Amino acid sequence: MDTAEAEYEARHRSAAENGDTEAMSVLGSLLLRRGDLDGAEPYLRAATADGDRAAANNLGVLLHQRGYAEEAAGWWRIAAVAGSAAAAHALGRHYRERGDEPAAEYWLRQSAEQGHALGAYALADLLEHRSDVGAERWLRAAAEQGHREAAYRLARTLDRRAAAEARAGAADSGTAPGGADPRTGAGGPHTGAAPATGRTDLRRPGPDTGTGLGTGFLDFGTGTRLPGTGAVLAPTGTRGPGHGHPGAGTGAGQSGTGTRHAGSGAGELDPAVEAEQWYRQAAARGHRRAALHLGAILEERGELKEAGRWYLTSAKDGEPRAACALGFLLRDAGDEDSAAVWWLRAAQDGDGNAANALGALHAARGEQQTAERWYRAALDAGDVNGAYNLGLLCAAQGRTAQADQWYRRAAYTGHREAANALAILLLQGGDAAGAEPWFSKAAEAGSVDAAFNLGILYAGRDDDRTAFVWYERAAAAGHTEAALQVGIALLRDGEEQEAERHLRCAAGGGSAEAAFRLATLLDCRQPPAGRPVLGEALNEKSECEEWYERAAEQGHRRAQVRVGMLAAGRGDLEGAARWYREAAEAGSRNGAFNLGLLLAREGSEPEAALWWSRAAHAGHGRAALRLALLAARHGELDEGERWCARAVELGPPEVAERAARLREALHQELTA
Repeated sequence: MDTAEAEYEARHRSAAENGDTEAMSVLGSLLLRRGDLDGAEPYLRAATADGDRAAANNLGVLLHQRGYAEEAAGWWRIAAVAGSAAAAHALGRHYRERGDEPAAEYWLRQSAEQGHALGAYALADLLEHRSDVGAERWLRAAAEQGHREAAYRLARTLDRRAAAEARAGAADSGTAPGGADPRTGAGGPHTGAAPATGRTDLRRPGPDTGTGLGTGFLDFGTGTRLPGTGAVLAPTGTRGPGHGHPGAGTGAGQSGTGTRHAGSGAGELDPAVEAEQWYRQAAARGHRRAALHLGAILEERGELKEAGRWYLTSAKDGEPRAACALGFLLRDAGDEDSAAVWWLRAAQDGDGNAANALGALHAARGEQQTAERWYRAALDAGDVNGAYNLGLLCAAQGRTAQADQWYRRAAYTGHREAANALAILLLQGGDAAGAEPWFSKAAEAGSVDAAFNLGILYAGRDDDRTAFVWYERAAAAGHTEAALQVGIALLRDGEEQEAERHLRCAAGGGSAEAAFRLATLLDCRQPPAGRPVLGEALNEKSECEEWYERAAEQGHRRAQVRVGMLAAGRGDLEGAARWYREAAEAGSRNGAFNLGLLLAREGSEPEAALWWSRAAHAGHGRAALRLALLAARHGELDEGERWCARAVELGPPEVAERAARLREALHQELTA
């Protein structure tokens, strides 16, 4: 106790000993707050006997701390009847502890209607427990007075409303809220084999239980006598050093602001916007979960710097989910070492998502044993992704039996990607009949990859109709390769407009094959190009050429050849050679043949012959014929005859016919 506090206490002790009721009440509350129950009780009883309602409330608090709940309730009732909001709040909590909700609601409402923040919050908690729509009004009242838990819970209420409105809007528009995250790739079934380390939905936490009930709060309001005790004393207006004297309506530790939160009136703001404001207010008052949610909102909006600050604040206050989220932010920024520090902190506090992230980090570094240990820790923390990731780890190591067990463990809990991975494992083992139910289960649970894989499964059985249904379902959820398959099927059936729509979706999603097929479709609709007029400016690139180029830039060999041909048609021989060379080096026989033609035209016959030779060995009949003609021109008749035979073998018919005539001529020359 410092000198000022000692002087303040001594002054009130002297006045109390002289019979000053207010001084006895203040001194009793000071001693009670210090924990000196024996010293506080005589003063509080004396002040209460003199009719001081704050003393009656505080006497109730003292008795409650000593375990005399019923006697405490009696004094709280006396003070509450006299108008003490703090006592009404304490009495309401007393009745709620005993299961008497009607009495609890009565007294909590009395407290709340007097502007007591804690009374409003406790009333809201009671009403919310009963799913009473009136809870929001009292949460708002408490939040507007600075109650941080009320601000947080009001934000959650508004957040849920915003989510419900978003789902309703999505249902009305026929789209699923929140796009799917499909894994693309051509060829076999899609495994979705990235470790499950995604952020949890921080904006939708589990239900809160609220604060504990029934301890009572000190009432420092003085100067009001209980009914029938005579004259009412005027408030002193003095404050003890270091001991604020908030009015009875604020409660311990809460300072009522008396101001309304900006834009918080019902109907004034979008629920999501208002939720963010209340999260911000609660976070600013040190609420770690509010800081976590605020960080998630800001991260979703792309404001990563501020999101990181709130995650850091929450994590330092001991919120493991914030430490985990901060780790993801740092990882995305390229700072894996710092990310690992925060994930370790979160994982040690029991966060399964962070344990999975650590497992994935170590797996990527080839530290399989450490990865397995963290995946197991995630599973022990209740995160079923740990079992799925253990399955992926075992499958990558060729431990098929263990992978099967882990996948099943996760799949039986409803993990859709584990069900999909299990089905692929069974399919790879030759058990197509066993795989199909797991693909179906995963697809019905919303796995886009599983729906696509079902399409592959049925297509392999020549059941194109059923395959199309599953491809279409996956495509509707944003699966790129599924959209491509739907587009191809529609093209085969002559439905060009619908095919074009799906090919555009797939091409936009990054499928080079879809971009090439879309370009080919658009190319077929273009009128034949006329001969260029001397001095006429070259036309801009058409849309089909842009799609060809997009596919070519992704390494699509046929598209590279086509872009080269279009460039050559514009007179851009350098550009044509570049694209032909890229295609040829990637294994395109047409690219090699066309590059040879360009090189021969420029006088580089030896290099042209090299590319024609590569094309001919890959099965290009025209290249073989060109090599035969080149050999004949150089007098290499045996070589020419050999290439003629190869051209006849490869075709097409007109090439085979020319090669046969040339071979006959060479044969006659050789036998002359």
